[in-house]
Amino acid sequence: MSATEKTFGIDPASGRLKLGRVSLPMPRSRSGRIAVGGGLVAGGCLGFLPVLGFWMVPVGVAVLSHDLHPVRRARRRLSVWWRRRKG
Repeated sequence: MSATEKTFGIDPASGRLKLGRVSLPMPRSRSGRIAVGGGLVAGGCLGFLPVLGFWMVPVGVAVLSHDLHPVRRARRRLSVWWRRRKG
């Protein structure tokens, strides 16, 4: 894998959400991505129920961060904090 290959986030060329080795199709429209991301975050808050899970929150934040600047900023700050903490 090259250093420039994106492994996290929405790939603008293919329009797919990449999470490491997993690649999922995403809507091309901004409102569609916001609806999917909001639905994932809302479903993740109900993670104690069967079928839904807490894994949905970070995936929803990744989808929302593509279109919403405040979410992108918060995700980036968390990413930098986590890297400094682990590194």
